[in-house]
Amino acid sequence: MTRRKKKVHVVVVGSTNFDLVVKAARLPKEGESMLASNLKFFPGGKGANQAVGAARLGARTTFIGAVGKDPLGDYLVRCLKGSGIDTAWVKRHPTHTTGCAFITVYPNGNNSIVVDPGANYTLQPRDIERAKNLIARADALATVLEIPLETVEAAIRLARKAGKFTVLDAGPPRGCPPEILKLPDIVSPNETELEELSGEKVSGRDSARHAAEKLLELGVRTVVLKLGGDGSMLVTAKGSTHFPAHKVEVVDPTAAGDAFTAALTVQLGAGFAIEDAIRYANVAGALATTRLGAQPSLPTRKEVEAFAARAAKLG
Repeated sequence: MTRRKKKVHVVVVGSTNFDLVVKAARLPKEGESMLASNLKFFPGGKGANQAVGAARLGARTTFIGAVGKDPLGDYLVRCLKGSGIDTAWVKRHPTHTTGCAFITVYPNGNNSIVVDPGANYTLQPRDIERAKNLIARADALATVLEIPLETVEAAIRLARKAGKFTVLDAGPPRGCPPEILKLPDIVSPNETELEELSGEKVSGRDSARHAAEKLLELGVRTVVLKLGGDGSMLVTAKGSTHFPAHKVEVVDPTAAGDAFTAALTVQLGAGFAIEDAIRYANVAGALATTRLGAQPSLPTRKEVEAFAARAAKLG
């Protein structure tokens, strides 16, 4: 691609959750009551995180999702609007509660997450169909697996029919049929999600590449792997390229993958080469680990560009 748009319109179809985050010394055993500390409340959800991430990177952003008609839903919609996101397509369900995520952060920087999807699972293909004219005017669409699979499929099909760039962030880990996986331009899983999609054990870069090649055999067009502290990897029928991670002091990895996907989608929607888009996304993902919480950790374009400039000087 040679076209590079200064102002990109990204549509994100996905989930939004109310996050409750605590710090704990370790994962509790089954049946154990264990003390935690530092309870914090944050807006989250993979789809909403990516929408906020795209908006902070300078994209005009529209979010299509669902929340309950409850105070948590009110709060999450206010947060999206506060980030400059178009929320006209956020569905308010009268009986399902707003989705919630319960996140525990450990001393080594890792976390564990339990999610109740709530109203997120009421988002239906007909809700996407109503937004078809909006999608047709956008530059790129990103979606996630934290909503019904038929809705994921409907969103990607509509965007591809309109000739838009499509990214499927393959999280959270769940099975997804090849008929859906082969639709988007890019499928982007982390290692756990890659195991779920490929049926292969992933424990390092070589096994990750092998598992990604299994996805290509299923008809996936392009795989962009998120490898955490080992960076990322582009895997296509032509081969693979590894992109090293940036060294930062990790505070909370929550939403690092969403920051990566948002940056990748924005840059590809603007017409940048995929290799350059991945390098940019690596910076966004790294910066997101340096702050606590999901959406509060998502970096701005100014922060990403400043970090990238410093990294380039250091060689």
